[in-house]
Formats: sequence, structure tokens, C-alpha cells
Amino acid sequence: QVQLVESGGGLVQAGGSLRLSCTASGTRISIDYMGWYRQAPGKERELVATIAPGANINYADSVKGRFTVSRELRRNTVHLQMNSLKPEDTAVYYCNAHLLQRTFWGQGTQVTVSS
Repeated sequence: QVQLVESGGGLVQAGGSLRLSCTASGTRISIDYMGWYRQAPGKERELVATIAPGANINYADSVKGRFTVSRELRRNTVHLQMNSLKPEDTAVYYCNAHLLQRTFWGQGTQVTVSS
């Protein structure tokens, strides 16, 4: 069973930066597709950034130019560097992975941006 463990969330002032990391365990297969989603209180979960084979990267419009997703294939690890954070970025951030036609989610890490 694949498990995703996130780290790096916390409280930061507007304009600050945080770096989230997520490592997958329970598989020796390199995971092709990993990414980040977020869910703010009272809102639906939304895509933040994804990274696929060939370094195909997709960002939500709201984070373009501020967030950078990257990965370490050999460690099945994905990172999310978040700069110029805004209060509207406050949410629980979830790591996501696809492997062998199954989808896996992490437990989430809280990111709070104060104004």
C-alpha cells in the first residue's frame, strides 16, 4: 500500500515562503504522476500543481509565478516551493499520486498565511 507523508506546512506572514515536501513509501516503482491539491474551509479541494513524466508541469492560475513544483524521481518525492504567499493561500495542502491506475492521497498539511 502506497503511503504519502507530507511535511513543511505552518504559519507564515503574507509575502513569506514555505516549502512543502511529500514522500511516497510502500512501493519500489517510480511514481509517474505526483502533485499538490488544497482545500480551504468551506471550499472544494482544488488543484495547485502537478508534475508528470517528461517534467510536464501544470499550475493553477492563482499560483502561477509564485509556486514551483519539483520532484526527485528516485526518492518518489515531490516538493512545492511557495513564495509570495497570500492569505487566500491558506488551506490544507494534500499530496496526490497516481500509480497503476490507483490514486493516493496524503493526510494533508496545514498552511496558514496571516495578513
